[in-house]
Amino acid sequence: MLLVGDIGGTWAKLALVAPGGDGATVPAAEAALATKDYSTLEELVRAFLRPMRAAVERAVFAVAGPVVRGSATLTNLGWVLDEARLREALGISSVALINDLVAKAYAVPHLGPKSLHTLQRGVVDPGGSIAVVAPGTGLGESFLTWDGDRYRAHASEAGHSDFAPVDDLQVELLRWLSRDLDHVSFERVCSGRGVPNLYRFLEDRGGAPRSSRTAAQLQTAEDPTPVIFAAGLDERDPCALSVATVQLFAAILAAEAGNAALRVLATGGVYLAGGLPRRLLPILSRPEFLERFQRKGRLKPVLSRIPLHVVTRANVGLLGARHYAVQGHS
Repeated sequence: MLLVGDIGGTWAKLALVAPGGDGATVPAAEAALATKDYSTLEELVRAFLRPMRAAVERAVFAVAGPVVRGSATLTNLGWVLDEARLREALGISSVALINDLVAKAYAVPHLGPKSLHTLQRGVVDPGGSIAVVAPGTGLGESFLTWDGDRYRAHASEAGHSDFAPVDDLQVELLRWLSRDLDHVSFERVCSGRGVPNLYRFLEDRGGAPRSSRTAAQLQTAEDPTPVIFAAGLDERDPCALSVATVQLFAAILAAEAGNAALRVLATGGVYLAGGLPRRLLPILSRPEFLERFQRKGRLKPVLSRIPLHVVTRANVGLLGARHYAVQGHS
């Protein structure tokens, strides 16, 4: 059996897949486990496999952090992983670590229309570079290039590049965060971990009142981001401060998606992956999101032709890890 995993800062998604196939094979077993409940990846994998009693010959783990010579430190979790140590500890003869955004990128060429929500159809350049931007617990980014035969995925840590404000409000945000942070990256303002920063900044700034209901929920919430998003998207009883937070998040995401398009000249398209863009579809579908994506001065005509999609399929990292296991490393 093949074991694949998408190991994020909050959740680890694992699947057992029968050998053979083209990477699209339906898993024999699949589960999501909270990483906070385990001290190591080895412990988490053993918990998943224990009831299965399946013989695993190969494993591919997509991990939220840079992978260098078979080792990785998960940026938002602190786990230190090593392929050789995992092989020995788990008794699996072949273990590969890949960046989680590389895994998502490997899935992109295999996504059909039912897995996408298109924000801008654009003009697809066959064989053109593709950019993937995925705000989750952190902000992951990757890209694909065509080698004449198929797309190859490449790792990137662009989410940790310097946050570049594009208006007066965002300049204020950068100054506010710089009081406590030595380095303000895009991840600090465009990820699940970054959303509370936006909320506190806007609260400190004043002008958008918070609802007492949201304040009470935040006092007991283990993760404030889902609470803020739910209150910001609630059409019946919205929290003004949460609405402003969601709007600021979307504006920053739009600008960074445009940056990603320019970095690799993504004439094959930009794909917004991860759980947060799926949650924000009503906001991302508004004209102002596309306008901010295109707002690149003299390069606006280029951005207006680049396809822009939201990936609506869940567990796309697992799908990409399966495709990598079948073909990505060959």
